[in-house]
Amino acid sequence: MTNQQENKDRVLDAVRNLVHAANGHLNLGSAVSEYIRATSFLSVAKLEDWERAFRYEIYVEPHSSSKLFTLRDRRLPIPWLDLCHGDGYLREKALRSLREGAPNGFLLAMVLRRLNDWVPQVRAAAREHVPQMAANTKPEHILETLWATLPHLHTWGRLQDEELEVLINLLAVDGVPSHLASKLVEATAGPAASILGQAGRKPVLDSFLPIISEKAVQPAVRAKAYLSQLEERMVWFESRKWVWTDIRWCEGRYEPVLGERAIKVGQSFLETLKKAARDNSPVVRRVAGNALIAKLDTLGTEALPIAEILSKDSYPSVVERGKFALARLKA
Repeated sequence: MTNQQENKDRVLDAVRNLVHAANGHLNLGSAVSEYIRATSFLSVAKLEDWERAFRYEIYVEPHSSSKLFTLRDRRLPIPWLDLCHGDGYLREKALRSLREGAPNGFLLAMVLRRLNDWVPQVRAAAREHVPQMAANTKPEHILETLWATLPHLHTWGRLQDEELEVLINLLAVDGVPSHLASKLVEATAGPAASILGQAGRKPVLDSFLPIISEKAVQPAVRAKAYLSQLEERMVWFESRKWVWTDIRWCEGRYEPVLGERAIKVGQSFLETLKKAARDNSPVVRRVAGNALIAKLDTLGTEALPIAEILSKDSYPSVVERGKFALARLKA
């Protein structure tokens, strides 16, 4: 707890020094370097909380004991900090003044959040400048930001198709697909399966699906990769919609809205199915069982060896699928 508080104090001190330097009281270059260095260690997952804290420091005189709010109209602009300024004009100006790539994933995430800004002109500036900035940003910074952002896209209520397209296009930046595939394989926890689905909006990972399905640490990721190949489509969660079940009593529920895209699979359905049926996880083997049943009429007797493997599984939910397939094939 002490280390967390020390880190927070260090970051906020860097913000205060940067604002102080912009007022002409300190060296601006060294203050910017200190700010970038401090934000390099921040979690993108807590970006909203940090933005709120930064915005407070922008408006509040850091050395005032009474903490009276003061708007600093005459200071120099601070592009990497003014991105979270409370004034939409300054947020737009900050976006339009940035020419170089983002120095770390946290500051890139701050830029991307402007795609969901409540001011239309700020969103327009973000759409215009994010692609150029991303082209000059290291792939690992883009990956860090996308990893934290993709699972929560459905919560970005102001995000329209134009902004979404800009954000999803970051997946195609040179170096990002291979880095993302490696992280999906190596991730031991977290929403990796959801990220794989969201990344499936673009074909950047299609060629990596066989590797992901065989080598990913998380069974859910392997299952998602196998299912996508077996169905020849990528499916992702887009939003939720309210559906009335009984409008007379005002009863209903939220149902998921899914998007999908057809994909081209490099290996045969039967080859992929055999690998899924022999996977270490019952989650993946259930996917194999469902796919087998769906394609029984097409596969015919070729499905017998796989059905027999599944019928002898140690998990009842897999066994019942294998036995059902055998009964259908022998009928």
